[in-house]
Amino acid sequence: MNFMQNNAVLDKTEIAGFILKPDALDIKNIYLDIKKMFEDFGIKVLLEKSSAKQLNIDNGLGFDELCMQSDFLVTLGGDGTLISVARRGFKYQKAVMGINLGTLGFLTDIMPDEIESFLKKLKSDDYRIDKRMMIKATINGEEVVSFNDVVISRNVVSGMISLDAKVNNILFNKYNGDGLIVSTPTGSTAYNLSCNGPVVFPLTDAFIVTPISAHSLTQRPLVLPVDFKITFENTHKEKAVVVIDGHDIYDLNPSDVITIEVASSKAQLIHRCERNYFDVLNKKLHWGAH
Repeated sequence: MNFMQNNAVLDKTEIAGFILKPDALDIKNIYLDIKKMFEDFGIKVLLEKSSAKQLNIDNGLGFDELCMQSDFLVTLGGDGTLISVARRGFKYQKAVMGINLGTLGFLTDIMPDEIESFLKKLKSDDYRIDKRMMIKATINGEEVVSFNDVVISRNVVSGMISLDAKVNNILFNKYNGDGLIVSTPTGSTAYNLSCNGPVVFPLTDAFIVTPISAHSLTQRPLVLPVDFKITFENTHKEKAVVVIDGHDIYDLNPSDVITIEVASSKAQLIHRCERNYFDVLNKKLHWGAH
């Protein structure tokens, strides 16, 4: 098998569950045009309830019901919409197809003018499903999953954060600074990249641990295998915060511990077979530009 792709296909492509970018303007006509394209290929379209409300349509389904009734999910928006759906639908293990309404995304590579040609390929099993690792974080007994990253940050502008970091209960570092990012390979091109963390091929299984404005020049990004259990204890006298995928926020009080492990399942993203991750990097990061 080509290391660039996973050739798995869906069991069925008869029902698609759509979720739209929240508060997107002038999206109704775009959605209706796309819906008709799907239906022309014999794919029934269901719409998530909040998306239906956004379009003033009455027949929306709750997210859980949408996942249970759909063969696969479709996001209409950008990478942020897809990430949210991948997290919310984690327990249902539905593959997600991202249609991008803006510029080329890291995750949503199908543009509106490419939908018809891609649906032809979808119906003939000429596509691929990339499986991306996710993180399971346990914070004060509560388990959450992350697609991109888990960020531990100071709670106030002044001061710093102090963390004792252990791998399999063995202390390996003490971090002092503005915070710490633990990202998946998919998330390596997000906040991790802006903090000089490494870019890691997205189908790799690894944790990327990157300090944020460390108070020591010896603190450097670290890549760890996913069979490790990593814990971080807040050893500072002030409260810290944990941010999951830039969205959900949890308190990390003094002496609290957050545990990082690989999630039990992976996110499944539907892509064109010809999609090349390095082409995306070239275009998004301008690699090779003169």
